Amino acid sequence: MKLSYRWFALITPLLCCVAMAAPMPKDKEKEPEGKKVDSGSFGIFQNGHRVGTETFSIYETGNGSVIKSEFKTENTPPDVQSSEMQLAANGDIRRYEWKELSPERGESVLLPNDDFLTQKWRASPQEKEHEQPYLLPLSTTILDDYFFIDREILAWRFLASACKQDKGVLQCPLRQRAQFGTINPHQHSSAPLAMESLGREMLSLKNGPRDLIKLELKTDAGAWQLWIDDQNQWRVMRMLVEGENTVVERD
Repeated sequence: MKLSYRWFALITPLLCCVAMAAPMPKDKEKEPEGKKVDSGSFGIFQNGHRVGTETFSIYETGNGSVIKSEFKTENTPPDVQSSEMQLAANGDIRRYEWKELSPERGESVLLPNDDFLTQKWRASPQEKEHEQPYLLPLSTTILDDYFFIDREILAWRFLASACKQDKGVLQCPLRQRAQFGTINPHQHSSAPLAMESLGREMLSLKNGPRDLIKLELKTDAGAWQLWIDDQNQWRVMRMLVEGENTVVERD
């Protein structure tokens, strides 16, 4: 199957699909029609203790892609948030919706406004709706708090734009670097970031040692390291927030 996004063209033979969506784990919604690209969950650990879980799925649809995700903390009662991202076939933002389901009931939506973006939100159903415009192109990458699957999508975009395909194998030169513009709807902020290839590294996972691609993501707020399994549908297997004793690992 041909990839929907132009920036996935280099990894089309490997992924065999592209766009995204995810059914809400707790709500029995109808799954989006299309090809499932990835699904599962990430465990979030701080100082070795599990503090939360993100459950997600990624689908390719007829007119682009949809990504749904739910984040739930381990405390009782849990804090619960959900997100749904809709992207056009070229990767542009069509709609992004965030909801706080527990303990409060906040919501936010990010939509195109001509060639730019507008966010509308309220912290509770009783609160007046706020609105904020962003002079950002529709191609801006969404990296929201608590939804780590966003980083996998960014990693795919980096691999397609910064790496080259040679005889069916994706080659990422060491220290290859790319810049991206991002928006964090939860924080109502935008920022540039850089992603860089750090080569390969042997990592011990639950199913044994794996030789993985290693990437680094840098922003003004700090740095992340990501490990990607190029033998398993280019899935992110682990993320590390440098200096915060925070690890995100695929279950």
